[in-house]
Amino acid sequence: MLATLLYIPIGFVVAIYGTIIGAGGGFILVPLLMFLFPSDAPSMITAASLAVIFANSASGTIAYARMKRISYRTGILFALATIPGALLGSYLTGFIPRKVFGAVFGGLLVAVAVFLALTRRNSSKAKEATSPGADSRALPRPRGPLVDTVVDSEGNSYPLSYNIWLGMALSLLIGMVSSLTGIGGGIIHVPVLAYLFGFPVHIATATSHFVLVFTSLAGVVVHLIDGTWPAHPLRDLCLAIGVIGGAQLGAVIARRVSSRWIVLGLAIALGLVGVRLLIGAF
Repeated sequence: MLATLLYIPIGFVVAIYGTIIGAGGGFILVPLLMFLFPSDAPSMITAASLAVIFANSASGTIAYARMKRISYRTGILFALATIPGALLGSYLTGFIPRKVFGAVFGGLLVAVAVFLALTRRNSSKAKEATSPGADSRALPRPRGPLVDTVVDSEGNSYPLSYNIWLGMALSLLIGMVSSLTGIGGGIIHVPVLAYLFGFPVHIATATSHFVLVFTSLAGVVVHLIDGTWPAHPLRDLCLAIGVIGGAQLGAVIARRVSSRWIVLGLAIALGLVGVRLLIGAF
């Protein structure tokens, strides 16, 4: 019982970092559960991860909503496309061997880490195109129709322009891959929003958290129906308790962290975890 309670601080730490980078913490939780529960099938691990991500993203979304950093229109549109992909990904986990699962997940993390490292270097040289009074750390926005305008609690205005149909198509794919690997999709949605669609990183992380609420919940429902969740109810409950508090603190810290350090931290973490999984798979 005492050992199980240790999952509360583990969830707390995972949520702090996951909320700061808008990724939900699944990329840390999945390899951790794979190490601690080697006999569990991939479907059981992804189910537990998605359940904890739901608790994390719901708590983080409440915190980001108070800061008014969420693009609700973008989040709802992307969620509508992501949920079908998440349902399919949850279903497919039962057909994938553990080593193949580790190789796919590890390769995905390394690829995203390299992408973030390269685009971070390039974006630092680009001119910023934000409205007067907007966050100077924001990334340049591409041309496209105006979809939404976010005005945060400090009065900064962020007009968001991007191709809605491209965003929804990518979200469908992200939903499938993220649910298949149990990472929730935040590590992919954040770079897509920030680098492909030009969202300021702080708006991208907040909006990603909002999308994660729907994506992770859809995945959990599938695993609940097929019986792969909950395999360890008390463990998952302790993790959920930890992430709810950690997400609140992570959102506060994210408010004070520079965008470039958020991206760098994400790239380093993903690279290390991805390499570790690839080594284990081969």
